[in-house]
Amino acid sequence: MSTHKSSADVCPCGSGLAYAACCGRFLDAHALPETAEALMRSRYTAYARGDADYLRATWHASTRPDTLDLAADTAEKPKWIGLDVRAHQRQSEEWASVEFVARYRVGGRAHRLHERSRFVRDAGRWYYVDGDMLE
Repeated sequence: MSTHKSSADVCPCGSGLAYAACCGRFLDAHALPETAEALMRSRYTAYARGDADYLRATWHASTRPDTLDLAADTAEKPKWIGLDVRAHQRQSEEWASVEFVARYRVGGRAHRLHERSRFVRDAGRWYYVDGDMLE
């Protein structure tokens, strides 16, 4: 179940821009992210908004799970509360990585997800492949 807010709201990805001018272009208007970082930010926003369809569509077929039920991932749904992009490196025309820290709450407790994600550009479109947990 998606919990969409007004397109004038500030984007959850931390850019400071309005959702419609930022990740809303990708999640709602179906524009393609130009960089791996833009895709990663839009995927964070999709998690924050509960948009499993977008997450699956932006996950490379080689590693995409058969199903993605965001409500079933934990006993209590996480509330995503912040994103800090630490690094974006483009290794080649087809490969890039993004290091980030995503903060969220579950059951009133704060958690951090620190990951270096790998992205591939396939047929002109960026996809999330996988990631390594850090710290």
